Amino acid sequence: MSENTTIPTELSGSAEKLIRGRHATRAFRPDPVPEETLREIFSLAGAAPSNSNAQPWRVEVVSGAARERLADALRAAHAERRTSVDFPYSEGMYAPVHQTRRAAFGAELYVALGIGPDDHTARAAYDAESLRFYGAPHVAFLFVDGEGDARLAADVGAYMQTLLLALTAYGVDSCPQGLLSFYADTVRTELGVSGGKLLVGISFGYGDETAPVNRVRTERAALGSTTTFHG
Repeated sequence: MSENTTIPTELSGSAEKLIRGRHATRAFRPDPVPEETLREIFSLAGAAPSNSNAQPWRVEVVSGAARERLADALRAAHAERRTSVDFPYSEGMYAPVHQTRRAAFGAELYVALGIGPDDHTARAAYDAESLRFYGAPHVAFLFVDGEGDARLAADVGAYMQTLLLALTAYGVDSCPQGLLSFYADTVRTELGVSGGKLLVGISFGYGDETAPVNRVRTERAALGSTTTFHG
């Protein structure tokens, strides 16, 4: 058999379409996702794998008036620089190759937004506005429930990817927002959450097809630059 021969399965074509078709959406219409659809999506996401089936995630889904109150609280915390991060973050955690990829993405994003490379005021204003979830009618916060830090966070990462694909399968657009995790205490206070460490927030709903920012598509690294096959 040639080494270039592929063996498709019954689901491989659908899986490729789903995985490659998912992308971050940064402008949403206000239309809410029906509650029954929400329950179907999050039920499906719960099938995500985890070590010893521990399922160490806690998910808080926010919509309606609660979403509005939370958005106001997050913007206030941002304006007052009241950050509270459960998982440490620093620019230094990225290797040079990662920084190069991030810079290329940022350049594309800001061109689509019409923001110049040196317009730091406009960039800061865009960050602040993103705390309104890019206009999405819903946001889900993923908490790591336990003290295992990186190992448990890896399980919640598996849940996050499963959720993103489930949303896509149901025709719902989404955007994971790392910035939302910078205000963990604010989120906990507003939602009455007493435990867990906030890993990420995911804004979701139906994308605004007319927004130029939603036409930004990111490239992926070549297989050989990230993956080695042994044997």
